[in-house]
Amino acid sequence: MAHTATEWPPEETLSLWKGEQARLKARVVDRDTEAWQRDPSFSGLQKVGGVDVSFVKGDSVRACASLVVLSYPELKVLYEDSRMVGLKAPYVSGFLAFREVPFLVELVQRLQEKEPDLMPQVLLVDGNGVLHQRGFGVACHLGVLTELPCVGVAKKLLQVEGLENNASHKEKIVLLQAGGDTFPLIGNSGTVLGMALKSHDHSTKPLYVSVGHRISLEVAVRLTHRCCRFRIPEPIRQADIRSREYIRRTLGHRGESPAQRKDSLFLREPRTTPGMAPPALGR
Repeated sequence: MAHTATEWPPEETLSLWKGEQARLKARVVDRDTEAWQRDPSFSGLQKVGGVDVSFVKGDSVRACASLVVLSYPELKVLYEDSRMVGLKAPYVSGFLAFREVPFLVELVQRLQEKEPDLMPQVLLVDGNGVLHQRGFGVACHLGVLTELPCVGVAKKLLQVEGLENNASHKEKIVLLQAGGDTFPLIGNSGTVLGMALKSHDHSTKPLYVSVGHRISLEVAVRLTHRCCRFRIPEPIRQADIRSREYIRRTLGHRGESPAQRKDSLFLREPRTTPGMAPPALGR
């Protein structure tokens, strides 16, 4: 029998979550803080991390959290750590961090204790940063709590501040011709909240990149593009592959597919395993 979902949080809990987001948001740094970020070739950048949480099919409580560290620019896996976790909060739009970040912080802390020489210099996060209902998405939350530079990389547009996946938005996507092409995501306030990035020459769907912590938007976009062998940046793709494989080895079946995961903001790629061909680009 599948484990039952945790109950929808009461308004008091949502209010506390909003207060916590506001408190931590004041600590977000949206500029470059590291020497490698200021070098056009990212000289000095050697280790890039990626995190992912995959869900168990038919189970709304158990999940697998994964952290990988890749060499840069080779993008070879240097470290991986996956563990089964028990979700304590349901999915609530705008509050993904309270569902997933505690487990990701634990993985970073375990790495610091076990292999401090392999600590990543930046984390790519499957989710949004300042492109968020309250300007403090999961990439900001993880960055502030770990004090690591973080980049938010979402696969679907979060429709906030007037941003919509409408005809005008789709027309801009069509104009993205080659990998690395971008257009800004400008909210009703006139603020640039992130960038739509064509991450690969053959991808038909952009990624939505936003600042998490201790990095500028321009550098976040360039780094994301340079980490893409396929549509999804390799650190996040490898974390996803390994979390799904860990679920298969541990429980005997695959992680939840995009159609089965009821998370409309952060759909995951079709599952692959090391040695298999990657999913079709742009799908």
